[in-house]
Order: sequence, then structure tokens, then C-alpha cells
Amino acid sequence: MKLTIIGTGYVGLVTGACFAEVGHEVICVDSDASKVKLLQAGGIPIFEPGLEDLVKSNVAAGRLSFTNSTREGVEKSAIVFIAVPTPPLADGAVDLSFIEGVARDIANSMTSYKIVVDKSTVPVKTGDKVAETIKRYCKSGAEFDVISNPEFLREGFAVEDLMHPDRVVIGVRSQRPVQAMREVYEPFNAPIIFTDINSAELIKHAANSFLALKISYINAVSILCEASGANVQEVANGIGMDARIGRRFLDASLGFGGSCFPKDLSAFIKISEQLGYDFGLLKEVQKINAQQMERFLKKISDTLWVLKDKKIGVLGLAFKQNTDDVRMSPAIDLCQRLLKEGATLRVYDPEAMEKAKAVLPTVTYVADMNSVPEGCDAVVIATEWPVFKKLDLERARKVMTHPILFDGRNLFDPKEMESLGFIYKSIGRP
Repeated sequence: MKLTIIGTGYVGLVTGACFAEVGHEVICVDSDASKVKLLQAGGIPIFEPGLEDLVKSNVAAGRLSFTNSTREGVEKSAIVFIAVPTPPLADGAVDLSFIEGVARDIANSMTSYKIVVDKSTVPVKTGDKVAETIKRYCKSGAEFDVISNPEFLREGFAVEDLMHPDRVVIGVRSQRPVQAMREVYEPFNAPIIFTDINSAELIKHAANSFLALKISYINAVSILCEASGANVQEVANGIGMDARIGRRFLDASLGFGGSCFPKDLSAFIKISEQLGYDFGLLKEVQKINAQQMERFLKKISDTLWVLKDKKIGVLGLAFKQNTDDVRMSPAIDLCQRLLKEGATLRVYDPEAMEKAKAVLPTVTYVADMNSVPEGCDAVVIATEWPVFKKLDLERARKVMTHPILFDGRNLFDPKEMESLGFIYKSIGRP
């Protein structure tokens, strides 16, 4: 099938590459001419495991192309996906200006029937506004359907998630686009849920908010574990084996971050308020997440006492493993708070250092993780990169001014760390 994806961020680029991989002809559109030029030349603006190879192979096969012309994309494709940003506003609501702008561009480019698919994360009832906008600005009077097809991609695992989805959710108003959407997703061999468009839009925010709730729940439990001498990992394993609960998203940590969970949680709270419901449960999720960082910082300050002029090594800058995304990263937040207290930082991340330089210009960026501890009063693990488990601990202990390690991701075993001579502080474990 001939498909157009408008927007080449994490969602749009991964979606376009994976659609091309299963045989569709895909045009990816972006208003950023420099990004389009980079993609056309074989470059990738983001790090996502497996994505670069997919893009290059499908460009070479002629199934994937890039342009900054919305008109070209709309004219050449029967189905147009909207995958542009929906950033948060100051009050927690969603900025839909990019969606509205794309809807107008699509309307001005349409001369025949199109299926317009909203893949961006949007508030419920956005589909109504997109349809109104297209109808208002479409001078040709061409027929169209606006449908909702929310994405459920995890950064760092996005290619895997799209190629092997748990489910595909498609919200429609009529039966006309149903068969075409079945054909789009047929190669993925996944359950397809057809529902009304409002339900599809609500599913996305409800799902992400629930996952954020699970993370805050186990972080709250970690506080009780520390107070009682229990081990939060053992508690998580015990409750996670219950099939009704599941083990995923039950790892105590610094808290959730990134461009999705904080934004979607705030948006869902705002949506609920606009619909007349005070979603107090989700406000508590936000509160616990904020407190988790405060509690971790207190561990550091209680141990080091005065942070001014302390040299601290930080392992991890991305908001999670397998990505270079530093947007709303707990690791970046931690670094900024330590700097504010007068500490000097030596930092390392396998993928995110270039992007971090824009928000952390005054820290020392180190070329490899084993050099980070040199001369440090303490080292902090802030992102759960698996490679950090291979840190040369014997060397670290020798080159540090004081062998103190704060593990914000519970990567190491407390007893082993103590046997190696470290003062070791983790989350929710004795």
C-alpha cells in the first residue's frame, strides 16, 4: 500500500521504516528541511536500536523516501498518518498547534478520498477537531475519513514494539476505512481492535497513565522496604508473579521521565478536569514521582554532607536505556540539582552525551565509563544501561577519593558492593 507519514520523530520515523520493511511504499514528510536532507543522505537524527539498518535498507529498496512537501505525500498516498509532536503546555494541557497545522496542510493538498490517521498522542475528541479542520479548509470538497491509531512504542524498543505489537488499536466512525487499515497491519500478525474514535484516543492516555501508576506504586513500596529492612526487588518479584499484576514496570528507581509518561499523565489529569472529574489518583502518582528524586538526593546529601566542591561521577544521562533522548530525563534533573548545590560532575552515557551538552554545558564529559570515577567523592548510577553492570569496580574503588556509590537503578548487589569496600546506597534495599 502507498502510505505517507507526516513527522519524522521517534514515532514517525520508526513507523515509516517498519511499514516499509513489511512491503508498503512509504513517504515520510517533515517540515525541517535539514532533517529531510540528513535522512535522504542516509543519516539518522535519533538513536533507536535497529532503526538505522531498517531505514538504509528500505531506502535502498525504494520503499522508503523523504520529503518536506506535504502536498507530495498527500497526492501520492491513499492513507496519511499524522505523527507530529504534541508538547505540553504550562497548565498540563496539550499543545495541538502542530496537529491543527498538519490538518490544514492535508486539507489544502487533498483532491481525492483520503484516510487521515492520527497517530500522535492527543486528547479525546481531537479527531472531531481534525475532521472539522479538514472539512473547513479542503477547497476541493474531497471525501475523507479521520481515524485514530495510537502508538504504543517504548523508546529503546520501538522497532521491536512496532514489528511485534501486543495489539493494534484503530478508532473509526464508519466502516469505509476498516478494510484498508486491516491491509496496512496484516503483515504484523497482531490482534486488531476496532473501536470508536473517542475510545481509541482515551486508550492511549489511560494506558500510559496506568504504567506510570505502576512505577510510582513500587517506588512508594520501596520507601516501606527501606523503613522495614525488606528488599523491594524481592517484593516486586513476589507480587509480579501474580498474573493479574505482572512484573514489568515494577522496578524501583529515580522515577519515570522521558517525553511520554510525564506529559501524558499531566494531559490525562487535565482532560479529566475538562470532562468534570478530579483524577486525584493520578495527581498522587505525580507527587510520588517527584518525591522519589527528593529522597534520592537526600541520600546523597546525608552521606556526603556538604555537596559544594564535591566531585561526583554520574553514569547515565538518557531518561532510560537504549535511547539518546534526554527530554525530561531524571538523570539530567539529578545532574542539574547537584550542580546547583555546587558539585562538579564527571558524566558518561553510551549514546546521549551529544544531546546532553545542550542542557548540561558545564560538566566534564568522559569518553568511557571506567574513567568516570577518577578523583570522585562519589559515583551515581542514574540510567539503567546494562553495560554499567560491567563497571570495573576494583579500579573504581582505587581511583576514587572515597568509594561511595549511589545506585539509582539497583544494578548491583548490596552485599557484593560492601564486600568490595564500597559505601553503597540503593533504592528500597537494606
